[in-house]
Amino acid sequence: MYHTAMFSLRTKINISLIALVLIIGVISVLVGIYFIDEGVIKQAREKVGTDLNSAREIYKREVNSLKDMIRLTSERFYIKEALIKNDLPKLISEMVKIQQREGTDILNLTDSQGRIIVRARNPKLAGDDQSACPVIQLVLANKEVVGSTEIITREELAKESPELVDRACIQSIPTPKAKPLSRTENTAGMVLKAAAPLLDANGNLLGVLYGCKLLNRDYAIVDEIKETVFLKQTYQGRDIGTATIFQDDLRISTNVRNPDNTRAIGTRVSEEVYDQVLTKGQPWFDRAFVVNDWYLTAYEPIRNSHQKIIGILYVGILEKKFTDMKKQTIMIFLGISFLGIIIALTVSYFLLRDVNKSISQLVKASQQLAQGNYEHRINIKAHTELAELSNAFNSMIDAIEQRDEQLKKRTQEELMKAERLAMIGRLASGVAHEINNPLGGILLYSGLVIEDPNIQGISRDNMEKVINEATRCKKIVKGLLDFARQNKPETKPVNVNELLETTLALVIKQSIFHNIKIEKILRPDLPFSPMDGSQIQQVFINIIMNATEAMQGTGTLTITTRLSADNKFLEIELADTGCGMTPEVMAKIFEPFFTTKEVGKGTGLGLAISYGIIEKHQGKLDVKSEAGKGAVFTISLPFNPTAGPKT
Repeated sequence: MYHTAMFSLRTKINISLIALVLIIGVISVLVGIYFIDEGVIKQAREKVGTDLNSAREIYKREVNSLKDMIRLTSERFYIKEALIKNDLPKLISEMVKIQQREGTDILNLTDSQGRIIVRARNPKLAGDDQSACPVIQLVLANKEVVGSTEIITREELAKESPELVDRACIQSIPTPKAKPLSRTENTAGMVLKAAAPLLDANGNLLGVLYGCKLLNRDYAIVDEIKETVFLKQTYQGRDIGTATIFQDDLRISTNVRNPDNTRAIGTRVSEEVYDQVLTKGQPWFDRAFVVNDWYLTAYEPIRNSHQKIIGILYVGILEKKFTDMKKQTIMIFLGISFLGIIIALTVSYFLLRDVNKSISQLVKASQQLAQGNYEHRINIKAHTELAELSNAFNSMIDAIEQRDEQLKKRTQEELMKAERLAMIGRLASGVAHEINNPLGGILLYSGLVIEDPNIQGISRDNMEKVINEATRCKKIVKGLLDFARQNKPETKPVNVNELLETTLALVIKQSIFHNIKIEKILRPDLPFSPMDGSQIQQVFINIIMNATEAMQGTGTLTITTRLSADNKFLEIELADTGCGMTPEVMAKIFEPFFTTKEVGKGTGLGLAISYGIIEKHQGKLDVKSEAGKGAVFTISLPFNPTAGPKT
């Protein structure tokens, strides 16, 4: 039986520890994988967001660079002078030089009404009206330099050069996950456009100088983004980072590559990005399918001078690098974790071997102790907590042995005390009955004698003393009978608050209460308590009268009713501000015939009787007191939780 139990205990401990190690290990692995996954992806997303900020700044810098060039050109005196003198050959010559030197695709000059005066790329064509262009409109209205991204139609590009028409024309290539559209060709061009006013000395508008850079098939910006932001890094022969400028959803400038390593011009953005960026006008930060692979991407709308969305600026990082890095990190983490689990299980085995041995000794010692053998001791020599436990167990056996002896001794004392009280009760009952009748006769005949008018002087005084002392004896006899009788209470549901009020009404008119302040803190919703009302009232009277005598007629008596903290008892607390009691007195106050009152002032049975009544009600009577600080008596009585206050 013992070996079977020990085998079961050892098995349980071994299985529990192994299961704990494995569970913690598996949870740690899963949590680690989760945080690795989240950490890598979060880091990549944060990076691509930062990359988009950098790409935006590069894009803005190109717009501002074009603005600065147009502004500086518009401020050149010979341009203004030629315009004022209407020296057209001079204007054409200078603007052609500037257009070729600055590398703009378009450089034109209009008059103050927006009609073309000089078209640097095609000087033969002039006179057409450009005042409907949003950028030209802003300059004509505000006389300030303006720069933005705009869409130019095929017709406008044709006025400049057939080469620009060819660059702008891009065939739409079917792209996986793209939004289905009916058009197959894009003919308009997307340009960076800047315009500046030409003003005379008095600030009057002479004309507008504007220039454009066609973005279609111009890779300067996207390649600068790749070189600046991604530092030309590659992974498995492919660029890690890519950048694209979209006209609407069509790639017009990109370093994203097709499978044949050509630039993916004409491919389109995925449908979910289209809906988010072009339709809703919101940035996109997530993984997306780009041409033929997955990238961690960032897209944001490109708007013209009227804030209409006309394209998208994109940067992306090849997702494969991060997924491979994540897999590699997870594999390393798994290897370390499994190695840690194996080491933990090995260490656990050696620890369990010693623990099981020690537990065997503890179990054997416990069985010996259960059989009453106080001589058995445990001897674990290793300096571990189990050795401390064995010492504590040995100390516990010594303590149990001592307490067993003390308990036997105390039990014998309690039995003797109970026997003595029972004997006192029987003796008191017999003596009370034997004395009660003679005392009655003494009082009767003494009363008759004192009624004789001839009894005067010392004789009358002596007779009154006889009556008083006999009356006192009768009270003592009554106390003895009450103590000896201790009848079983006849219980019925009683409202304690009402019983207290009735009790106070009985005693409060006595002269000793004239200078006593009564404070009542009675909980109104107390449940009924099963009790013998007359017996409990006797307890209340005994404690209240003792309190008033302890206060010597002056002080405060506080009566509180409540439920106990565990809601199992109804508590009545009676606290006085009297002289209090010493610990020696408190130890004896419930003993029969013990009193601190003067001779003739009390029988010493009141609290003993009260204690017996509360015990028979299955309650408790406790007292707390300090000399000079009053006393607090607490009566705890069981109650019926289903019963409510009387209505």
